[in-house]
Amino acid sequence: MVVKKNEEVQDNYRAGFVAIVGEPNVGKSTLINTVLGQKISAVTRKPQTTRHKILGILSTNLYQIVFLDTPGLVTPRYLLHEEMMKHARSAIKDSDLIILMIDATHPTFGNPTEQRMWSDEIKKTNKRLFLVINKIDLVQKVTLLPIIASYSKRFSFDEIFPISALDSTGTTELISSLAQGLPIHPPYYPLDAVSERSEKFFVSEIIREKIFEIFKEEIPYSTTVDIIEFKEEKGRKDLIRAEIYVERDSQKGILIGKQGKALKEIGELARKDIEIFLSRPVFLELYVRVKAKWRENGEWLKRLGYTS
Repeated sequence: MVVKKNEEVQDNYRAGFVAIVGEPNVGKSTLINTVLGQKISAVTRKPQTTRHKILGILSTNLYQIVFLDTPGLVTPRYLLHEEMMKHARSAIKDSDLIILMIDATHPTFGNPTEQRMWSDEIKKTNKRLFLVINKIDLVQKVTLLPIIASYSKRFSFDEIFPISALDSTGTTELISSLAQGLPIHPPYYPLDAVSERSEKFFVSEIIREKIFEIFKEEIPYSTTVDIIEFKEEKGRKDLIRAEIYVERDSQKGILIGKQGKALKEIGELARKDIEIFLSRPVFLELYVRVKAKWRENGEWLKRLGYTS
C-alpha cells in the first residue's frame, strides 16, 4: 500500500526496501535501532535473538528506507529455524537493496556449506549489494583491509562501509548511499511510521529480550511469549497478560525461580521497558506454561506468528 502524496513529498522522492542479512549477533538489529533513534528490534549479546522479519521505517521528506531486519543465517535444527530462514530468504527476494553485514571482530560468514548457499542466494538476485563491516570500534583499522579483500573476492559490492552501529560511526554515510540507491517511488508507509508491527508484538519481544538477557544456555532459545490480553483502560494502567512457553518442566522451574524471584525479575525489567516504549504505565502479569517441542510444532508456530 502506498500512502497518498502530500506537500512534504517531492516529485523525485525515493522509497524502497533494504534487507540486512548476516550471521547471528553481527549487529543487524542494533543498526536499525540506531538509525531509527528508537528500539524496535530485540538486542542482546546472545545470537539468534531476532526470530522474525521486522520492518524498520526511516522517513524524511526526501526518502523512505524500509529496513528488513532478518534472523541470523544459520543451518536449521528445528522447524522454527526453517521458518526463520524463510523470513531471511523472503527479505532478500522482496528488497531493492541488500546489506551483507559482518562482524569486524569475527569476520566469518558461516561454514563453507553455508557460505556457498547464502552466497548463491544473494548473488542470484542481481541486486545492488553493500558490505557493512560492523564493530570497527573494537578492532585496529589495519585489520579491515584483509577483510575487505577477502569478501571482495566472493561478492561484487557496490559500496563498502566500515561502521559501528553502537556509536553511529559511519552510519550517516551508509544511510545517504542507501537513499540514493533506492528507486524513485512514493513512500510505502506514512512518514511518521517506524514499523508495521503492532504494540502487542513489540511488548512480546521486550519480554523475550529480558529472558535472553537473564538466562544462559538453552533456556532463552526454548522460550517464546504469547500476549493473551492487552487492554487499554482509560484513567488506569494498561493491563497486559503474557504467557511464556518452555519445552520442559525443568525449564519452567528455572524460569520461575525460587519463590518466584526469577519470574519477578523478568517482569520488573520488562515492565520498565514496556512503559518507555508505550509512553504510559502498565500492569504486567506473566505466566509460565509448558508446551513440549513447540519449536517443531507447525500449528503452534503459526499461532505464535512465526508462520503465516
